[in-house]
Amino acid sequence: MSKFIEKLQNVSSTKESLVCIGLDPDPVKMPCSDVFEFCRTIVDKTQCFTAAYKPNMGFFEALGIDGLRALEKVVEYIRLNYPDIFLIGDGKRGDIGSTSAKYAHAMFDLWGFDAITVNAFSGFDSIEPFLEYSDRGVFVWCKSSNPDGYQFQDLVVSGQNGKKVFEIIAEYCVKWNSSNNLGLVVGATYPGELASIRKIAPEIPILVPGVGTQSGDLEASLKSGLAVETHGLLISSSRGIIYASDQVSDYGIQAARASSELREKINTILRDINRSLAG
Repeated sequence: MSKFIEKLQNVSSTKESLVCIGLDPDPVKMPCSDVFEFCRTIVDKTQCFTAAYKPNMGFFEALGIDGLRALEKVVEYIRLNYPDIFLIGDGKRGDIGSTSAKYAHAMFDLWGFDAITVNAFSGFDSIEPFLEYSDRGVFVWCKSSNPDGYQFQDLVVSGQNGKKVFEIIAEYCVKWNSSNNLGLVVGATYPGELASIRKIAPEIPILVPGVGTQSGDLEASLKSGLAVETHGLLISSSRGIIYASDQVSDYGIQAARASSELREKINTILRDINRSLAG
């Protein structure tokens, strides 16, 4: 078992949680103006219920240097206070090999994320520099949660027996996973496609966004996406948790409530299908 999978498995078992909370700080929606303070409060109030946090690089980068400094403080704060929690840098990085090598250095060596999201549109040499960090995780964007993802991802590939692009991506990821540190990103809005991908990649960890504001199907995603030997799944919610309240007096409390409820919904479904997260 790779260090990436071991850490993910351990924190999921310890917390009895498959919840991943996306940190998407938006000044228009935040009930306070300080980005670090907002994220710190969310983390402090929800860390009991979550296995992972997923800072969305775009939201921090949009705030300029101040946003990057806030992200640095958020990462340091989580590492210092909750070192067992899994940290995913959500940036969908991907470019030609030389550029990807710089992205990998930035995301793993400088930011220190346990895992990141990448875009494999340019093929293996675009994600190889990330995979060379064998103790870190690399989640490849496979089937996105947005409505228009089908325009490319559902195209049928010539000479591949009717397989679609997202299925071919999954097949290649299985071939590329020699260090067992590769994962996939598959939206909860497409549980049927998630089931197909899980058949192709029986044990690869899958990050599943879209169960909150995007109204993805939680139960179908769990039943379709669970691995056999490991949990193999992270259920990600961002806006549905961090913006559960727009009031400065209780946004942390309401985020805790929303994350606790999501964890309980997940665990209830798992019990119904005779699966357990307990170590």
